[in-house]
Amino acid sequence: MAMDFRHLIIDQGKALPLGAALTESGVNFALFSRHATAVTLIIFESAEQDSPRHDIRLDKHKNKTGDIWHCHIRDLRAGAIYLYRVDGPYAPEKGQRFNVNKTLLDPYAKALTDLNIWDFKTCLGYDPDDDSADLSYSNEDDINAHPRCIVVDDAFDWQGDTPLNYPLRFSVLYETHVRGLTAHPQSGVEHPGTYRGVIEKIPFFKDLGITSLEFLPIQEFNERELFNINPRTGEKLVNYWGYSTAAFFAPKGSYSSDQSPGGQVWEFKEMVRELHKAGLEVILDIVFNHTAEGSERGPTFSFRGLDNAIYYMLDENMRYYKNYSGCGNTLNCNHPVVRSFILDCLRYWVMEMHVDGFRFDLGSILGRDQHGKLMENPPVLERIAEDPVLSSTKIIAEAWDAGGAYQVGWFPGGRWAEWNDRFRDDIRQYWRGDSKQTRHLATRLSGSSDLYLRDGRKPFHSINFITSHDGFTLKDMVSYNGKHNDENGEDNRDGGNNNCSANNGIEGYSVNPAIEGVRTRVMKNFIATMMVSLGTPMILGGDEFGRTQGGNNNAYCQDNETSWYDWSLLEKNASYYRFVKMMIAFRLRHPGFMRPEFYTGRDGNYNAIPDISWFDEEGETPDWEDIGSCLALRMDGSKAEVLADQDDNDFFIMFNSGKKDVVFKISETMAEKSWIRAVDTGLPSPDDIIEPSAGKLLSSTETYTVKGRSMVILVSEKS
Repeated sequence: MAMDFRHLIIDQGKALPLGAALTESGVNFALFSRHATAVTLIIFESAEQDSPRHDIRLDKHKNKTGDIWHCHIRDLRAGAIYLYRVDGPYAPEKGQRFNVNKTLLDPYAKALTDLNIWDFKTCLGYDPDDDSADLSYSNEDDINAHPRCIVVDDAFDWQGDTPLNYPLRFSVLYETHVRGLTAHPQSGVEHPGTYRGVIEKIPFFKDLGITSLEFLPIQEFNERELFNINPRTGEKLVNYWGYSTAAFFAPKGSYSSDQSPGGQVWEFKEMVRELHKAGLEVILDIVFNHTAEGSERGPTFSFRGLDNAIYYMLDENMRYYKNYSGCGNTLNCNHPVVRSFILDCLRYWVMEMHVDGFRFDLGSILGRDQHGKLMENPPVLERIAEDPVLSSTKIIAEAWDAGGAYQVGWFPGGRWAEWNDRFRDDIRQYWRGDSKQTRHLATRLSGSSDLYLRDGRKPFHSINFITSHDGFTLKDMVSYNGKHNDENGEDNRDGGNNNCSANNGIEGYSVNPAIEGVRTRVMKNFIATMMVSLGTPMILGGDEFGRTQGGNNNAYCQDNETSWYDWSLLEKNASYYRFVKMMIAFRLRHPGFMRPEFYTGRDGNYNAIPDISWFDEEGETPDWEDIGSCLALRMDGSKAEVLADQDDNDFFIMFNSGKKDVVFKISETMAEKSWIRAVDTGLPSPDDIIEPSAGKLLSSTETYTVKGRSMVILVSEKS
């Protein structure tokens, strides 16, 4: 929009709300900075980088309330473009890094202009060995190498939409990347790599049967911040994953097909609305542990230039930053001002953007005090858990950080769910055939009561996953013994080394049908195990049709076909995809696998059958200290046991991670019932999983042969 600066009328304004808020007569601007001595609001005539501007220096007597600087500009409208300059002491030894030459983003900005012009080298921070560095830096160079904030109108036709907020125990999560989902030439969409591209894939999500999409970060970040070069192609690599937030309230503009100023906000809302119409939740991966400003040598574009000592955890030598994130800085999450910022942000995404939940990257950092020590009752975690606006919102923690904290099973704050990496590793090792893993399999099948029972949480607080964005895809986990990250430009040093993977005969791609058969069987085992375990299952996007990253287990910088979903695999691996979607439906059809309480091992409905019973292949109680590679369980599906409104089926499930076939003795069914084979991963499609109406009655009710590297699910039916 064009703005005639001759007619700007500037009023006192109000301290709240923070950010740029439309009023009936214009726009109110409010910015927090406790230690600033001067604040200048810059209004631009348009979004063009060389557009004329008007600098409005705020009066510290008229335009300041407490620590908040504010003003109101009449007749300004949505689409207006702005930045700030903030002056104050530059004293790194005291934690202050103000520089009036730097233009700064509003932390509450709801949209940014094109980030492709952002030159991080131009807005770098200070050399800790030279306190005078950058203080004489050119205003014009900085302002022309910087994205700008956009005033956004929150009005949107939601058509009656509200967050879905499914209970966790009835959810199946699908972790995906907005661009990577549809960027591939084989995606078949009109708007590849965008929010609208996600909308175009709704029929696929409905067919697959998942309930909730968990998106990698969509808050605005600078894709061009990396300096890595692909050694094979010479290509400059980019920040693809997005775990480097620059603007926490702003949806990523490059994910929008609508490139008008603020169009990304409207398109994101459209995506959420249409997903909700289809019964699909939206969960955001959010990164409150650090910001994109990095270490003391990083760029200054927002928090560092607004009030460095408040927003960041500083070292004892306040010139430097504590780095529990592994990314150069750590957000000072339990400072009262930062706590309020985090709550304001979460409420905005729920109230104005209608999202259903959040996954908190390196969530343990939110449990550290201002000195970096882990707290017993961290205020920000408790506030998030107890906040009345967020009371139905899913809150999921990655319960560790890069500073050594590991809190899986005892993440503080009450109702938090957690990514359960113990489930991931134990199930991987069991199906790889590692010794002494069968008892761990039983624990994970039971909802990880060793982790969650002691503090009063429920089985569904365990987010059960085998793969995630961080690591191998499921196909790669059964195809590679080691990582192959050479194209990341870090000499294969990056990425985890302990992947619990196995190539099953040859490293990487294979056309050998025997090798590929074993790989597919083990992939089915992983999916089926996850779907019959107590807890909330999460699938990595693309695993349902065998997506591969060529052995790259850290594809954070690969915005290309390494990471993009190759949709041709959906047809190529159709029988495997059929198994996955039918296994999801199987879980959601049976309340026994979604029970809200842990198993007790006791008979709760007086039918002489415990809620769960464990057996070895001989039908005997296992010797947990000396059990082999085989395990069976019987689950009583009566409504008193599964805490449902009606009876479920009973189940007998057999696991064999060894290479040889094993004959299992089967428990007897209740009177007038028979065992029906529902799943056998050792059989070819379509016999590997059978429609409920076509279940196979067992020819023998006493034994069943479970093929090597396979599992079998029997379901009781009335004879």
